[in-house]
Amino acid sequence: MRGCIDQIGREPGARWAGKTGVLLVHGLCGTPTELRFIANGLTRAGYEVACPTLAGHCGTHTDLTATTWQDWYATAEAALLDLASRCDRVIVGGLSTGAVLSLMLAARHPGKVAGLTLYSPTLWLNGRRVPWYAGLFRLVRFRALASLFHFPAPLDFGIKDERLRSFIKSALAAPGVPALPIATPGIAALERQRLVEAVLPEIARITAPVLMLHPREDEYADLSNASYLQETLGGPADLVVLDDSYHLVTVDRQRGVVLERTLAFLEDLTGTARDEQIAA
Repeated sequence: MRGCIDQIGREPGARWAGKTGVLLVHGLCGTPTELRFIANGLTRAGYEVACPTLAGHCGTHTDLTATTWQDWYATAEAALLDLASRCDRVIVGGLSTGAVLSLMLAARHPGKVAGLTLYSPTLWLNGRRVPWYAGLFRLVRFRALASLFHFPAPLDFGIKDERLRSFIKSALAAPGVPALPIATPGIAALERQRLVEAVLPEIARITAPVLMLHPREDEYADLSNASYLQETLGGPADLVVLDDSYHLVTVDRQRGVVLERTLAFLEDLTGTARDEQIAA
């Protein structure tokens, strides 16, 4: 996997009085690159942004299947604690499975998470292009059995924009890059399932403000994922439904809308105008 980035912003370790930090968590089998557009936009607006690489990611499938959801969570938690030590408030955002990890951070560190931005939150794989055996897979409880499954990525890569899809296909066809189709190993899918099972009982305890952006045409995770969260979260939750994007809303056609709504949400939380942040 390519394009791994860990930190976007200023010098690591510096203390920023009055600074708002934003932690962005990528999805399963993804990389921080899928959040680069949002991260760069937030950095330009004056926020301190961290975008860690989750344990086992940005490597091989063997690297990924050697980890558990607890390892992914530990990566995100360490990044949260580091950012909270350097900033006066932290907002956590995540894409897909990264959104689930963000929910767990908010539930377990309520004093450190001032708000959440959830992009295509994925509790259940129930989109229109999820393999038929996904329902059967929910009965799988052991990693050895899970290893017999794999979940191929849709040919559209979760992206509606055809030009961007073509660019990704060309990049993946380059020498040294594994041939298509890309697939999520069953073991990783089982760990994702276990993560969801762990966080579901904690969702109602989350009282921090939440912004959700979810595509109507999500081929991985139906809009019901976001609707469930909106009904279950213990605090205010805004849901923005996107009509011209697929699953990867942070890189697809409406990425500009995602950034603008994220910036507006942060401004509401911090009470600071965007122009003032940039000038600072």
